[in-house]
Amino acid sequence: MMPFPARRVVAALAGLAVAAVVAGCSVAGGEASPSAQGGSATASGCPTSQPAALAASETRTVTIATDLGELVVTVEADLSPIAAGNFVALAECGFYDGVVFHRVVPTFVIQGGDGEYGRVPAVDPSRIGSGGPGYTIKDEPVTVTYRRGVVAMARTAQPDSQGSQFFVVLDDAAAASLAAYNTYAIFGAVTSGMEVADAIAEAADAEIPSDPVVMTDVAVSTP
Repeated sequence: MMPFPARRVVAALAGLAVAAVVAGCSVAGGEASPSAQGGSATASGCPTSQPAALAASETRTVTIATDLGELVVTVEADLSPIAAGNFVALAECGFYDGVVFHRVVPTFVIQGGDGEYGRVPAVDPSRIGSGGPGYTIKDEPVTVTYRRGVVAMARTAQPDSQGSQFFVVLDDAAAASLAAYNTYAIFGAVTSGMEVADAIAEAADAEIPSDPVVMTDVAVSTP
């Protein structure tokens, strides 16, 4: 396991070094800004600072529509209330609509949520993965296990560097690499549509896809 370099987090997976997408508002792997993400929320009415935490015992259902199908995420406040409240607030204001899954590591994770540099039609390939909502949120302890279907915040090596980027774990085998750092706040899990996550991974032609899958609509409902 390599230590966090200034601009890249590297995780070991199945004995191999794998780029863990961790951007300023990020994930496990890839080019990442070590500072808080810059820019501002591009959707009207989105938060400009850390939103309110999701209240204890509260859950939300977040449906992420793509051209390959829907990912349904159950968000649980009791896992990471700050991260849960942040993800829900950004989804509710439309921040994620039109944002791509910009990084794919097969059998590891798919990562998206860079609304600053990863929003169609103005995706910036030279900076994608380093942007966020214009603020960061506080770190929280990881109290459950990384596994297939888990959804967690991406981040840099710096404290309190999570913003809007998140990742979906594709395989239980990724757990050891992620748990070695144990800093990616888990706020929910995919409860329907993991085959869509797999399809997003299979469609990628590179770790940073040349034709990334877009989150066409992200909607929030209360169970």
